[in-house]
Amino acid sequence: MTVSVVLFTSDLRLHDHPPLRAAVRQTDETVPLFVRDPAVDRAGFAAPNRLAFLADCLADLDSGLRERGGRLVVRSGDTVAEVCAVARQADAAEVHLAAGHTVFARAREDRLRHALESDGRRLHVHDAVTTVVPPGEVTPQGSDHFAVFTPYFRRWSAVPLRTPHPAPRAVHVPSGPRSERLPARAAVAGVSAGLATGGETEGRRRLGNWLSRHADAYGTGHDDLAGDTTSRLSPYLHFGAVSATEAVHRARSRGGPGAEAFVRQLCWRDFHQQVLAARPETAHEDYRPRHDRWRRGAEAEADLRAWREGRTGYPVVDAALRQLAHEGWMHNRGRLLTASFLTKTLYLDWRDGARHFLDLLVDGDIAENQLNWQWVAGTGTDTRPHRVLNPVLQAKRYDPDGAYVRRWVPELAELPGRSIHEPWRLKGLDRAAYDYPEPLVDLADGLARFRAARDR
Repeated sequence: MTVSVVLFTSDLRLHDHPPLRAAVRQTDETVPLFVRDPAVDRAGFAAPNRLAFLADCLADLDSGLRERGGRLVVRSGDTVAEVCAVARQADAAEVHLAAGHTVFARAREDRLRHALESDGRRLHVHDAVTTVVPPGEVTPQGSDHFAVFTPYFRRWSAVPLRTPHPAPRAVHVPSGPRSERLPARAAVAGVSAGLATGGETEGRRRLGNWLSRHADAYGTGHDDLAGDTTSRLSPYLHFGAVSATEAVHRARSRGGPGAEAFVRQLCWRDFHQQVLAARPETAHEDYRPRHDRWRRGAEAEADLRAWREGRTGYPVVDAALRQLAHEGWMHNRGRLLTASFLTKTLYLDWRDGARHFLDLLVDGDIAENQLNWQWVAGTGTDTRPHRVLNPVLQAKRYDPDGAYVRRWVPELAELPGRSIHEPWRLKGLDRAAYDYPEPLVDLADGLARFRAARDR
């Protein structure tokens, strides 16, 4: 009787899972294993929204395995020690794992390989499980990564993709390895009230529904704040509950400009992964230093606190930050607006904004979060690093009737039409009655301050 172990990490699904497929095909029995490693929590994962979503994903994964005659084994402790212990207990000759691309994941992989080989076992690492194209597979001449998105997208689009695999029909799990009780969403404190349900079942339902109902309009509607026709798949992609490779295949099969625009957004995920893999320090350091001397002191701290609370006095900025607090998710246009406002209008450090996002975002991913923040701040890969998004003009363009602001800033809901985007201009507005603050800074003053700081 031959046995293997599949270590699940950021790939919590049964469909299109190359490590699981290989293990089930090559051995008689397979141990599907997830390890709750305190080191992952210390690295910044342990935000309530992500822990709750993870609990959903693990419960759904276990349910899917049980439908196929198997079960998920959950252990707590150091990943390497727990994998080796399970492999010994099951007498497994090999362990299968999806390749990781962060410094933490690669160091864990190296430690695991050494420990298993010392024990007479083999580690099989599978690429293109958490990404469509692995970091480093396409590179420009003379560099180890692409620093500009458009040429990367051209090369990425030309890479032949593997065919997505169906979920296994059966998974035979040996009876020996014990499992802890699965974590429960209800046991996690501090979860956003509107947090979505996690898991592969929900992710695949959302993908199918979005492709059939909203894909055609995505090219022109993905920035519509109130319309909210984006896929909302980012949490499921982050946890690997939906395969990005399968999503690309299904979108391309549907065709049309909307589907292609969606594929382009999936490419952005891989673009940031390959930047971070080549330059891991950019998780906390400027990719392209601008010698910023970000504002510090009591006034800056007060502005940061007001930004976090959605009390900046700019309704669209406040609406987006309140959506984040309620749902653990934010519309992408809202992410751009809030980040630009913090870094360029308030001139506060992008790392402060990135930390707040990681505290709340269910899709909080180091590569996506940190490098998108740097892109907006002008310290990253944006070819126009000094661009500033005007929140009033942006709101009038992407929330023309004010429906998004009314949804999330209800104290202004009675204001007429587009005037909701600049309530301070309304004569006779009783601000105390509306309980809405004055703007933290005049936009022209903020722009002048930023330009003076960057021009030094």
